[in-house]
Amino acid sequence: MAGTMTGRTALVTGAGSGIGRAIALAFANEAADVVVADIDENGGKETVRLLDQSGVRASFLRCDVSKGDEVKGMVERTVKEFGRLDYACNNAGIHNALPGALADVEQEMWDRIIAVNLTGVFLCMKYEIPQMVKQGGGVIVNIASLAGLLAEPGSPAYTASKHGVMGLTKAAALDCIRDGVRINAICPAVTDTPMLASAPEEVKEYLKNLHPIGRFGRPEEIAAAAMWLCSDLSAFVTGTGVVLDGGASAL
Repeated sequence: MAGTMTGRTALVTGAGSGIGRAIALAFANEAADVVVADIDENGGKETVRLLDQSGVRASFLRCDVSKGDEVKGMVERTVKEFGRLDYACNNAGIHNALPGALADVEQEMWDRIIAVNLTGVFLCMKYEIPQMVKQGGGVIVNIASLAGLLAEPGSPAYTASKHGVMGLTKAAALDCIRDGVRINAICPAVTDTPMLASAPEEVKEYLKNLHPIGRFGRPEEIAAAAMWLCSDLSAFVTGTGVVLDGGASAL
């Protein structure tokens, strides 16, 4: 599919590292211009540097997706700079630092996870969809998680937030199904990202054993699924979640 997105613009949140960076680079490989959004300025600017090597136009925008005014500004600046918004990948998210039972979750942590993971996706779609409808179409991909379909032990807030992303994805897809806007989600199991790298070795070994395939997912594999969902090859796909889990949900 290389080069199939020439003249189009993609917006990727949480693109300063990990899955988001891989998706931004995959868009560039398809010749799309890319807006990199993140709260991590250093990481975001490094992603832009890598994109510049691909020969596409790229720009960094600092954005906290839990804040409506910042999200609105992010979409407006994307359209002002690049003229349109064809693809949006709402990837920004956080996880609880340590596992724990629901009764032990501090409300501050609950509020923050829901604000970023769920409200953030709501706010992004709230401002992305009208622009896409206005210009005659577009594609949105929300990064959910296998925890959006199954409970992740020790992570009640994260599980609730990602189940919410799946519900929002379905509802939003039906809202604009006749407007030329397709909306889907990707549900990865544990993926080898900087967030995972900081975990203790015994935790990583435990998590790896949950995957029958015997390894973690790779950011590039998630990015490949996002490119398929954004392409015309998936023109009949909307309102669903694509599972990439190394067989974990087949157990």
